[in-house]
Amino acid sequence: MSAVAKAAGVGQGSLYRHFPDRIELALAAFEDNVAELERLASDPAVTLGELLECITDRSIESVAFIDMIAPTTDDERLTAVTDRVIQALAAKVQPAIERGEVASDTTAEDLFLSVAMIATLVARTPLEQRRQVADRAWSLVRKGLV
Repeated sequence: MSAVAKAAGVGQGSLYRHFPDRIELALAAFEDNVAELERLASDPAVTLGELLECITDRSIESVAFIDMIAPTTDDERLTAVTDRVIQALAAKVQPAIERGEVASDTTAEDLFLSVAMIATLVARTPLEQRRQVADRAWSLVRKGLV
């Protein structure tokens, strides 16, 4: 929190008045990203692949984004964000099934698990190699989803 306050040019007290803990700060920082996923999910012209690409882009840009949407705690605030991402994915599953892009038994939860697995791999990869690793991992996962 002190590094964030310093980068923002404010005192740590000011930061804590607006964001009582790290989770609140993360939620605020990534709200635009989650809202973008929801906007894409609501656009009939956007495919499942494009939505997954957006999530992958955010994973490559910020490991913290994935930590937030795939929480390892039972914090209800983080669970709510995870649910929003799963709902965004759910909006694209049936059209993807109808186009033969994924198997008929594919669920949004399956896709979210795939995102989490790939994001974990990407997080452990040097930044300059993340795109290549993510693309290769998605290539393998897509074979299993069809």
